[in-house]
Amino acid sequence: MLKKILLVVGVVGVAALVYKKVKESNDERALWHEATTAPDLR
Repeated sequence: MLKKILLVVGVVGVAALVYKKVKESNDERALWHEATTAPDLR
């Protein structure tokens, strides 16, 4: 029983790390897009 709980906790922890990395990557990409796109001065 304890092994199953530890396995679930481990999987949830890895999923959280992957989610954090993907979110940081998307945020970085959006920031670079905003910084390198010409402003719309209309």
